[in-house]
Amino acid sequence: MRNGKTQADGRGARWQRRGPGGATVALGLGLAVTAGAAPAAADPQAGLSLARIWCAECHVVETGQAGPVAEVATFAEVANRPDFSADRLAAFLAAPHPKMPGMGLSNREIADLGTYIESLRR
Repeated sequence: MRNGKTQADGRGARWQRRGPGGATVALGLGLAVTAGAAPAAADPQAGLSLARIWCAECHVVETGQAGPVAEVATFAEVANRPDFSADRLAAFLAAPHPKMPGMGLSNREIADLGTYIESLRR
């Protein structure tokens, strides 16, 4: 605890003292506070925005959009496949595909896109 040594109090707090009369320099509560925070829910509107940017050149991503490529499933068709899930979509998008560009989407963006496609399920 003295002379630059760090000590934990058993509840996630950490402090450090310097010198004989040592003042408290820092509390390591940041991780304890943020570790318990729940991740934000995926955002279907953000997913639609991403779909318009990355997917609409080949897929029909929303109602009223002119069909760009006849051989490619619409997002509504994808959403209504019996085996569709956001998790399966995430796995699919994480692996490279010869017919699709490398989009380099973050996990959050993939979750947003999957939630948007799920919202099209009838």
